[in-house]
Amino acid sequence: MTFVPLTDTTIPFESTVQKHPPRFVTPHPPYEVFSAKVHHARELTKAGAEKRTYHFDLDVTDYPEESGTVDFVVGGAIGVCAPNSDEAVDDVFDSLGVPRFVRNKPITLKTTNGRWPTIWGDEMARELTTTRRELLTWCADIQSYPPSKPLFRVLAEYAHAPNEKKILQYLASAQGQAAFCDLRTGPHLTLNQILHAFPSSQPPLNRLIAVLSTLMPRFYSLSQDPLVSCHRDGSQCRRIIEMAVTVHETPNWRGGPRKGIGSGFMERVAHQAIAATDNGVNPLTLDLRVPMFRGLMANPLAREFCMDGPMMLIGSGVGIAPFRGFVHRRLASQNVTNKVWVVQGIRDSLLDEIYSGDWGVQEAKIKTIVQSRGGQHEYVQDSVRHQADIVWFLLNALDGRIFVCGSAKGMGEGVERAVVDVVIDKGNLNGEEAVAFLEGKKREGVYIA
Repeated sequence: MTFVPLTDTTIPFESTVQKHPPRFVTPHPPYEVFSAKVHHARELTKAGAEKRTYHFDLDVTDYPEESGTVDFVVGGAIGVCAPNSDEAVDDVFDSLGVPRFVRNKPITLKTTNGRWPTIWGDEMARELTTTRRELLTWCADIQSYPPSKPLFRVLAEYAHAPNEKKILQYLASAQGQAAFCDLRTGPHLTLNQILHAFPSSQPPLNRLIAVLSTLMPRFYSLSQDPLVSCHRDGSQCRRIIEMAVTVHETPNWRGGPRKGIGSGFMERVAHQAIAATDNGVNPLTLDLRVPMFRGLMANPLAREFCMDGPMMLIGSGVGIAPFRGFVHRRLASQNVTNKVWVVQGIRDSLLDEIYSGDWGVQEAKIKTIVQSRGGQHEYVQDSVRHQADIVWFLLNALDGRIFVCGSAKGMGEGVERAVVDVVIDKGNLNGEEAVAFLEGKKREGVYIA
């Protein structure tokens, strides 16, 4: 990878780095990332909640048509192309000693092979017009992955301080494997932290980016039925999709929390929209945008959802969001009472119960709230055992479904163990037989997690 000064200055170049990724950041060629206008945003959790969750209404009226019958579907997900924050990007530039007047200057990027800087483009050589800020903002992941040996080798090559060079060479060597593994499995290190730890190393930006991972999209489930969602703007019906995002935070090396790239970006957008609303300003006038694309419309939740048959929807935290769309879709055609059971796991119903009163149905008739910090101090897997008769009925009913959405480890594993216990008790099977029974139900599309 090389950076070459732009020789033909007559070629017009306009960067959209502050709002939208460059056109070559293509998620699924030949379609480009769509700039969805933020119609509305609000916080779903209350002050004091351990994790903050936000709801977004995105306008996709002008989303380009694709071949076949591809569309936004209930239970589907969208990909959000989130940028690295301006603060983190400028901190990397400062650490590398990149002059400010160079950061936004157009250059010609030349690559010899691979997909980068696209997401899933063809593997090929490329010659593109861009800027250093665009590449570092939209194309390189500077905080999601632990450091690699190629990164340490590049830093060692350009380190001027003898002690820093020796440490970096050791981490990149076979002799330093144990220390290298400790770094990767210990407290998470970001590129910014590593550059501050070895300030004498200032490799060229093209050499550094070449050993970083591609900044990938973040996927979020739709939280409503996209086929019936519409907002009237005068005489025109604007198509709106809804989603919920929980902010993920880990300790920051400078003190305080460090937010995830995707959730941190979405929270920054939400804060602007909420502040405008609080000040009596329509958020639409701010022209806030979320770069996104239609994706994962054939994931297990969307694929196995059916309009008929009883179902249990089990989710914890923001994992309950797609099931709101399931209930909305069922309400459009029939009564859900005694046909749909919702188990929602939260920490405290006073602080972090999301979408309370927003299911379009008398929630007490279909929904069980399980609180791990308040109430009975239980988890969703405990509720599964309490409702063993319903679980066993669903596993054997015609078109019965049990959907599980949440953390695969912990919550997902706990629910599966609880279902196995129900099968052992109700089916008079031993442990091995019960596990085989549930595996069969997974293959049949009855148990979807």
